[in-house]
Amino acid sequence: MAKQIGWLVYNGGLNSAKFHEIHDWYRQTAKRKGLSLELVANHELMSVMEGGQAVVKWNGNIERPDFVLFLDKDIRLARQLEQQGFRLFNRADVIEVCDDKTATFQALAGKGIRMPKTILAPLMFEGTKEQDDSFINRIEHELSYPMVIKEAYGSFGEQVYLVRNREELAARRKGLLYVPHLYQEFMESSAGRDVRIHVVGGKVIAAMMRVSETDFRANVTNGGIMRPFEPSPAFSAMAIAASEQVGADFSGVDLLFGEDGNPVLCEINSNAHIKNIYDCTGIDVTEAIFDHIIQAVGQ
Repeated sequence: MAKQIGWLVYNGGLNSAKFHEIHDWYRQTAKRKGLSLELVANHELMSVMEGGQAVVKWNGNIERPDFVLFLDKDIRLARQLEQQGFRLFNRADVIEVCDDKTATFQALAGKGIRMPKTILAPLMFEGTKEQDDSFINRIEHELSYPMVIKEAYGSFGEQVYLVRNREELAARRKGLLYVPHLYQEFMESSAGRDVRIHVVGGKVIAAMMRVSETDFRANVTNGGIMRPFEPSPAFSAMAIAASEQVGADFSGVDLLFGEDGNPVLCEINSNAHIKNIYDCTGIDVTEAIFDHIIQAVGQ
């Protein structure tokens, strides 16, 4: 049987050594698994509507793949590839719902997954103004201080804020008035610590705890320290359920600690970075990802 060919689609604007290392890591793992993996920047693929049809065009020396490992957030390109019959890992709708924190919580509501109380900010068009403080009053009625504010789109905890009083809430709301965001119950029991669990094909592959003594966010980028973590059945079950509910082939599920020690959903990453979990646990998640892809597409 001929060797299967895959594309690893990445964002061509991300040219740092960190991303080059990760992409080459995936390619080397694919090679060990008997797969040929071509690195393809998103700008090398042109989404075109012509003759009433959606098509994707690329340079003729790039061979058509049997699967696409889509490590970008270019949702329009992902959808267009799917319209042409390509099998994406992860699919466009998965990337979209995970990339937007407001969409993540809406998608998981009513699915038996415990999550912090969350309020979505109403849509405001740029140039318009709030007439009064009534929405701030309603937020204060629903949530107590401190509370968390998260922008819908963001990575590494950079767009997550803690506000401790009305003055800070009003200032942050004013700054984010035209930006999709949410207001959320602060989980004091999980301040400065969370758990990242990598799920592939409905199975827990690796887990680590992140702890910060200086920040309410535990992200390693913000100074958090990684520790290997053996998830309890409750943590494993929630990570698997959350990943499956959004339809992810693979994901990094971030969980908080509730007051009772049980897990509370923080967020789901459709393209969780593999280096930190490897440095912490010694587990190479790319192995499981390609095993899953091989099983899904056949070889």
